[in-house]
Amino acid sequence: MQAMSEGSIAPIWSAAMAPAPDAGWPLLAMPVTAGVVSPADDRIERRLSLDEHLVRIPEATFLARVSGDALADAGIHDGDLLVMDWAAPATTDSIALVMVAGQCVLARVSRDAAGRRVLCGIGAEGGDPALDEDMAIIAVARWTIHRLWPGRNASY
Repeated sequence: MQAMSEGSIAPIWSAAMAPAPDAGWPLLAMPVTAGVVSPADDRIERRLSLDEHLVRIPEATFLARVSGDALADAGIHDGDLLVMDWAAPATTDSIALVMVAGQCVLARVSRDAAGRRVLCGIGAEGGDPALDEDMAIIAVARWTIHRLWPGRNASY
């Protein structure tokens, strides 16, 4: 780590650490403990390519920006960026991009008491609609990327 003057904080990351386009980002050797103070460790385990980490099949992957908070219980919020995969199967509890009545909508794939696949979160007050021939699952969300600071709806 860098030497610090009293009252200053040494940056963990600097622009000089930015990866070459195909080199990847620095990944710390030890996981960072959430909520509990632990000794600092600035050793780099390896360099991590976000493309390799987030994208399983590049030809089947695209990004989608979320509008609305209907899936906040799934950790998906307005302004989030989703890594979508149209080659991944939509299984129970997947978040899927679904074409419904000519419009794309995000919904959680689930099953009703009869075992039929239903789309949670898009039904009217009558309940969650069963997945039928008028609906098509386009892709499955594999990762969500969201900001942790104010102004999360910015375009970058």
